[in-house]
Amino acid sequence: MDLILWRHAEAARAEAGGDDLARALTPEGERQAARMAVWLGARLPARARVLASPARRAQQTAVALGRRFATADALAPGGTVEALLAAAGWPDAPHPVLVVGHQPTLGLALAGLMAQQARSWALRK
Repeated sequence: MDLILWRHAEAARAEAGGDDLARALTPEGERQAARMAVWLGARLPARARVLASPARRAQQTAVALGRRFATADALAPGGTVEALLAAAGWPDAPHPVLVVGHQPTLGLALAGLMAQQARSWALRK
């Protein structure tokens, strides 16, 4: 199974007491998402499934790809690696899956899958 992890692009800073799920991409984040979407779009098979966190910034990042995607609550900020992998259908999904999510969950998933270690790897925006 091909699993592609895409961290959401740059988002507005969190405000004390603010709704984390409502944070939007910054103008720079919109440009980042658009650039990465062009790169991914040229390489992502048509049959790939795209899943995104319900957070606004992840939704905006996924929209930049210009493909249909599903929202998976399991990918929300603070989600677990196990929930991410289950949502993606790991390891048995018949087609590639692109997950648009958050740190530290994406880094933890990457570290666990690549190095079999339960520690986080940094993923840049």
